[in-house]
Amino acid sequence: MTANPLALLSQLDLEAVARVSEKVDLPALLSAASKMSDGQLRQLSRLVTGGTSEPQTLPAPNADFFGLMDTLSAEQREVAGRVRAFMHAEVAPIMNEYWNRDEFPHQIIPKLRELDLIRRIWREDGSRQPDATVMEGLITLEACKVDVSTAVFFGVHAGLALASVALGGSAAQKAEWLPKMMDLEAIGAFGLTEPEGGSQVSQGMRTTCKRDGNSWILRGQKKWIGNSTFSDFTVIWARDVDGGEVRGFIVRAGTPGYSVEKIEGKTALRIVQNGLITLDDCRVPDADRLQETQGWRTTAEVLRLTRTGVAWQGVGCAAGAYELALAYAQERKQFGKRIGEFQLIQNHLVHMLGNVTAMFTMCLHLSHLTDAGKMHDEHAALAKVFTAAHCRATVALARETFGGNGILLEHGVAKHFADTEAIYSYEGTNEINTLVVGRAITGLSAFV
Repeated sequence: MTANPLALLSQLDLEAVARVSEKVDLPALLSAASKMSDGQLRQLSRLVTGGTSEPQTLPAPNADFFGLMDTLSAEQREVAGRVRAFMHAEVAPIMNEYWNRDEFPHQIIPKLRELDLIRRIWREDGSRQPDATVMEGLITLEACKVDVSTAVFFGVHAGLALASVALGGSAAQKAEWLPKMMDLEAIGAFGLTEPEGGSQVSQGMRTTCKRDGNSWILRGQKKWIGNSTFSDFTVIWARDVDGGEVRGFIVRAGTPGYSVEKIEGKTALRIVQNGLITLDDCRVPDADRLQETQGWRTTAEVLRLTRTGVAWQGVGCAAGAYELALAYAQERKQFGKRIGEFQLIQNHLVHMLGNVTAMFTMCLHLSHLTDAGKMHDEHAALAKVFTAAHCRATVALARETFGGNGILLEHGVAKHFADTEAIYSYEGTNEINTLVVGRAITGLSAFV
């Protein structure tokens, strides 16, 4: 049906018409308008009114396009909401300052303690809550949408370090450490990676331990150890020189022979305090040896539990970058239009959302598998491969959406862009995790 030109012209701003009449032959314009199509008339109306005839309400950025949060319990959604509020209120206002300073904001720890999140994952006897992995994933997701470093701090402490004590510690060790860790009164770190061995450390661990009466002498180095510059203790994994078995130790801060040097010059996760640990004839009492550790099997179980959380980091980082990019596209104007009105920008946003939705779906199901006791190494490895790669692609599109502003911390996406490189490389490189999955699906090992 042909639009009524008089109805459209009645919407005109008369002051705008007066300004236009100074430069345009209005009778000629009206004559031309009578021959225009509906679309051309609407475009003319927007042009003359300056697009101000009626404000447009745009949808709020939301990475949960499929409503996956709606499938969760009320308690799970409530905890996720509290983490989201905490991150926006306590972390977002200060994170760029601490990123620039390459420091950790210790003042957030008491406020994080008030959320009592760790008890939604672990019980004080070292067992896990029925929905522990789903809950841990949601906490990670909401933290990473704002700042991946905060999630890494929490994951190292409540994941790697706490799991080491829970899975490898005696009843007495659990009773001593787990309540304090749950209250964030004792901060833990996890020392496995070495300067000469990341992926290879399972077969070539160079840090050694040797029994000496009622003590153990530890020698070697550990590198990239998060939280270690300020932790109250670090779980150190070492190879027994007398039998070759891998053992775990609780090494308390200040132990003679134990020193930590902060790693400087990082371009990712700058808020995370990574350390190079040196063990120079470090004497640890046998009482601080993790008594129930069963060689590398325990170490591998700790890593298996936490790898799911690292996959969730990729989801959160990508989701945060997508929401920032969408909000920017709805506001930023170029060539007289919001950039979200350009086809190529919408293409970027749709690809980002597709990636986030696939990652979210995969990790949520993986967490359900884990909580049901059905997750295997290859499942976690596939999730890590997929989310790390697609997080990388998503965050790159988000940074591109911001144009030159995408490299400025003040816009948020630059930090996500840098942090995704760490996610891509740690907790098993994509190459190693690919080979784990490849071995599972072919029955053939391609490891060297």
